[in-house]
Amino acid sequence: MRTRHLLLAVGLATVWGFNFVVMEAGLRHFPPLLFVTLRFALAAFPALLFIGGPGVPWRRVLAAGATLGVAQYSLLLLGMRAGMPAGLTSVVIQAQPVFTVLLAVLLLKERITARRAIGLGVALAGLALIGADLGGEGGPVGAFLLVVGGAFGWGLGNIAVRKAAPPSTMRFMIWLSAVAAVPMFGLSLLVEGVPQVRFSTEGVLAVLYVALLATLGGFGVWGFLLKKYDASVVAPYSLLVPVFGMSSAFLVTGEPVSPVKLAAAALIVSGVLYAGTRPRRKAVPGGASGGASGEASGEEGRLDGDLPRAGSAATAGG
Repeated sequence: MRTRHLLLAVGLATVWGFNFVVMEAGLRHFPPLLFVTLRFALAAFPALLFIGGPGVPWRRVLAAGATLGVAQYSLLLLGMRAGMPAGLTSVVIQAQPVFTVLLAVLLLKERITARRAIGLGVALAGLALIGADLGGEGGPVGAFLLVVGGAFGWGLGNIAVRKAAPPSTMRFMIWLSAVAAVPMFGLSLLVEGVPQVRFSTEGVLAVLYVALLATLGGFGVWGFLLKKYDASVVAPYSLLVPVFGMSSAFLVTGEPVSPVKLAAAALIVSGVLYAGTRPRRKAVPGGASGGASGEASGEEGRLDGDLPRAGSAATAGG
């Protein structure tokens, strides 16, 4: 990856990591379901007036909107509102590849390799470690389960996006946002009632950040990088999101980073990374040039294409 594109990928991970702190700030001014509604509405309008159709059947857009939009973000924000801190949320939501792979096995009849099973088992151990650490605190356990539910919704959404296979990630995300905004507004009215919002500078900036910078700008950059490079090259940078999420939460809000949290984060990130990489291949005896030996070295350290593709349209942006 060229230097400027590498900086762009790291910058995007920074934006998406800091997004969890911004969402936590936004929840001080808006009910969670209304906040999600505003995010999607602003991300969709007026952008969809200047683009073409989604390029995929509408049932695919509706399926992705219901899972990636409504299910993932409503549960995520409800969990944060119930007490899950921003930095820890940025780690827990990374469990989505576990659900993506399990759902792909169940719904798409994909085969799971021993390496992937081991890696995802390690990631699940990290998730269990976080759950056990919250066990003595009472309230946050429910919030933790809501965020895990959001990760499950993300996994379902990844399956929906894979089946849709949109020609343009950016255009698809705009239509997904438009489709998700309508039921989210109805759900907000049903659960939270008629909104009584006092607009503030912090609240407005939070909505603008998550809608324009993290959603439109973020997926625009992500789509650009995926056009320039293979998913196996781009996808690993999404693993920097929880790093920036935890560090920004520590610096901005003073959220403590305990050894248990660091250990759990290491288990989740390393497990996902191990599950998505291919093992080193031994050199072909006889030192054959090009051919098989060249392919072996070229594959070394690359991510297994299946796992990145599952999350390539909706990564760790929160």
